[in-house]
Amino acid sequence: MIDIEIEDDAWTTALPEAEAVALRAARAALAETEGGVAILLTDDATVADLNIRFRDKPGPTNVLSFPAPPSPVENPEGHLGDIALAYGVCAREALEQGKPLAHHLQHLVAHGVLHLLGYDHLENEDAEEMEALERQILAGLDIPDPYS
Repeated sequence: MIDIEIEDDAWTTALPEAEAVALRAARAALAETEGGVAILLTDDATVADLNIRFRDKPGPTNVLSFPAPPSPVENPEGHLGDIALAYGVCAREALEQGKPLAHHLQHLVAHGVLHLLGYDHLENEDAEEMEALERQILAGLDIPDPYS
């Protein structure tokens, strides 16, 4: 199950199909995986608050992923976790990178889902693996390589 909540109207003002775009990317990233995710399309202030409270890092970032507890006792439905995306950061990055907001949103949703699946990019080798998966997911959505 994929739940999408749009908390900041800026998402649908700039991208009326934001919910469908995020849903398509989440489905593609979860193609062979069971378990659900919740996606929050929100504002910079909300993501900044989450970032400081849970990561001890000030300011907003583009996407945050919060894995659900792996224990079947604590998580009987097998929920993978939650993702939050900051509109202002995402829109600014898309503009700076010359990408459509829809493409950037799909990239960041896929990126967030991969984090929930246990992928990371702290080490170069891990980053290469994660980026290759992102490229593969995005190619399936007809989105150009975000790293080129």
